[in-house]
Parts: sequence; C-alpha cells; structure tokens
Amino acid sequence: MLPPYKSKTLATWAALIGGPVGLHRFYLYGLADVWGWLHALPTLLGLWGVNRALELGQDDQLSWVLIPILGSIVAFTMLHAILYGLTPDEKWHARFNARLEPSVTPAPSGWTAVIGVVLALMIGATVLMATIAFSGQRYFEYQVQEGLKLSQ
Repeated sequence: MLPPYKSKTLATWAALIGGPVGLHRFYLYGLADVWGWLHALPTLLGLWGVNRALELGQDDQLSWVLIPILGSIVAFTMLHAILYGLTPDEKWHARFNARLEPSVTPAPSGWTAVIGVVLALMIGATVLMATIAFSGQRYFEYQVQEGLKLSQ
C-alpha cells in the first residue's frame, strides 16, 4: 500500500492552527510520532501558567516561568509553519511524497500556503515579542523588589 499524499498547504495550516499540540507532526509522521506528543507538554504547562496568573494574579512567580514556555512553543510551531510553506514544491514532494506512484502529479501549493505563511509570521512575531517583553518585565520587577529588600 502506498503512503497517502502529504500536502504542503495542509501541513502549513496544521502547524498554524494546531501546532502547539503537534497537529502538523501527526499529519506528516502519524500518531506514533514522539515529537508530536511532546508538543503537548510545554503547551499544557504554559496554559497552566496562564490559569495561575488569572486566578492568583500577576505576582505569582511560578506563572512567570510557565507563561513564556507557552509563548516559546507557539513561536516554535509558527516557525515550522513558515518553513513548511516556504519549502519549494519539488523539495517538499521529494521529502514527503517520494514513494507515490509516478503517474500521480502533485498539485502546486498556491496562495493558500502563502497566506498561511503570512499569518504564521504575524502570529509568531507577535507571540515571540510578547513573550520577550513579559519575561523581561517580570525579571526586572523581581530585581527591583529584591533590591528594595536588600536596601531596607
């Protein structure tokens, strides 16, 4: 039995929409992909951090550590979406569709992959900058608090 056709556009959108839970990895490599299952751990930790911040307030130091983990996994999967969408069609088909019958002519990816790349770039850049800003702000606020404790 021949493997199913793997669409570059669908992989791009799977990374864009469900990347933090490993949807793109499951699409490309199947449910037995260990890396796909490992995407869920940092996502759940980050969501736990967001929940802690909402329940306990912004002074919860554990959420300061956990929230950037979520931002990092989202930015990481947006990078995957960008890489998938920008891969040339020939290289994509050589990697993921090499064992298809020679009579099958893969369709070009088209504008939907480009739109997915643009959205992934926007989301990834926004999340990455927000994560850096959040982490930096919390770090410097903590340093000021510790400095005030030492000066008293």
